[in-house]
Amino acid sequence: MWKLFKYLKPYWWQVVILVLATVAQVYTTLQLPALMAQIINDGIVPGNMDYIWSMGLIMLGLTALSAVAAFLSSFLSARVGAYFSRDLRAEIFAKIINAGVSDLKEFSTASLITRTTNDVNQIQMVITMLLSMMIRSPLFCIIALVMAIQTAPEMSWIIAVGVTAIICSVVLIMALVIPKFKVFQTIVDRITLITRENLTGLRVIRAFNNEKLEKKKFEKTNDELTKLLIFIDRILELQNPLIGIIFNGATLLCSWVGISLLHQDFSYLGNMSAFAQYVTFVMMSFLMMSMLFVMLPRANVSAERIREVLDLNFKIHWRGETYGVPSKSASVEFKNVDFCYPGAAEKVLSNVSFVAEAGKTTAFIGSTGSGKSTLINLVPRFYEATDGEILINGVSVKDYEKDDLISRIGFVPQHGILFSGSVESNIMFGAPNASKADVIRAAEIAQAKDFVEKLPQKYNSRIAQGGTNVSGGQKQRLSIARAICKKPDIFIFDDAFSALDMKTDAKLRAALKPITENAVVLVVAQRVSTIKDAEQIVVLDNGRVAGKGCHLDLLNKCPVYQSIVKSQLSDDEYAHELKLANKFAEKGAK
Repeated sequence: MWKLFKYLKPYWWQVVILVLATVAQVYTTLQLPALMAQIINDGIVPGNMDYIWSMGLIMLGLTALSAVAAFLSSFLSARVGAYFSRDLRAEIFAKIINAGVSDLKEFSTASLITRTTNDVNQIQMVITMLLSMMIRSPLFCIIALVMAIQTAPEMSWIIAVGVTAIICSVVLIMALVIPKFKVFQTIVDRITLITRENLTGLRVIRAFNNEKLEKKKFEKTNDELTKLLIFIDRILELQNPLIGIIFNGATLLCSWVGISLLHQDFSYLGNMSAFAQYVTFVMMSFLMMSMLFVMLPRANVSAERIREVLDLNFKIHWRGETYGVPSKSASVEFKNVDFCYPGAAEKVLSNVSFVAEAGKTTAFIGSTGSGKSTLINLVPRFYEATDGEILINGVSVKDYEKDDLISRIGFVPQHGILFSGSVESNIMFGAPNASKADVIRAAEIAQAKDFVEKLPQKYNSRIAQGGTNVSGGQKQRLSIARAICKKPDIFIFDDAFSALDMKTDAKLRAALKPITENAVVLVVAQRVSTIKDAEQIVVLDNGRVAGKGCHLDLLNKCPVYQSIVKSQLSDDEYAHELKLANKFAEKGAK
């Protein structure tokens, strides 16, 4: 946890003021028992009212000063703690947002959410307490102890008894509670995970009538968390009666020993009163420190979980600036590319080579699990190729500065992802400086304009979180419009037309032609109809290139492609396609 203290550096001057305010509070507060003793011994006993009034006014002034110092100390500790947690959350979020897809494989989404919220809150609470007590409690303890011994040395053994009792009770409580803190955080992760899964998969749950099953699953985890919390709270609540017994016992001892000493010297009354207050200060200081020691292990668990995220070593390293001069003509080239997921035994891609040129569409097709989506995820470096080389505009992706590479790519994922905001803000997501005309033009090309114009506020209409208030096809079209609005060198469509009907699909591909004359278009598709007009089709089979060419050429030469086409067409349609393929082959031979 101490490693996280570096986030306090920007607020060092506030911490200095806090320390000074705490010292002032401790000094003024600890003067009050001594002054009270003097009032009793030199004012009340001899009946000197002038002395009582003068010392009373001094005590009043010190009390006011102590209150101001206490307020300043508490205010600054809360302020610094809040800024500390803000900076820590920002650092965690920045780490997550900049991490590669493979970097976060070891963390679930629910766990990352819990670490960013709950764990940071745990640390903020402890930091706030540390700032307000780490100076105050030790100072109170040491100075009060010295002053207590000076005031009534005959009674100092009472302090040792009280402090020993407090330490024993705290050690017992810590031994029972600390092992449960890590378990607690793990169960909170599971609660977040189940909640998130149910919210995102609500339609599927209802479609399969599994509400009861999911409810039981949640209740089981929730009951487990409740039982653990009850156990922790019961143990922690033992602290209050134990401390009460110790405090009351110490007070009784002070009174009993003090009264026996008053028989010898009645002027000892003031000393006895001051000593009782100093004992309270000493024991309260130990109590506050013990509370910190109880909270620190829990915060330390949270700190370790946060450090696991902050200490992530990214597998993909970007250059500070692009090395080399990218060609003005867009292109994507794979040279003998292999890829294997970390920890996997087999390669997903093996010896993949092709060149995708500007103004041409390169499509990828193959059975499920053939490596199509994995292949195009290597282009924007979501993953790093295990072997081989990938060139974008003639420069290796490893030689690009991150923004330079990503600015050249318009990516449309398989499942359209929208963000809470407006239709316009979603289309402008990759091009924040786009004009209104650019937005409308992108929506028109993506065949989204018609349904957008029918919305109540058109382009200013709200999009719910995750795009839950639009259909799958509308979501996909808006995702395509977002890529078009960016005006990239390379368009990547990862099965991005799957939710579109055949008519809309054909219209969209026709509208794309004019704006992609100088761009590379990479398309992953399941439907042959989507890619049959592509200038180059790359057929993948178990991660290897099984064929490469145009539609008619592959029908003649590639058995894997023939099998795919046959599975999607009727016998008559397939026979017709074969005739066209044969004529194409005869024409090429001539």
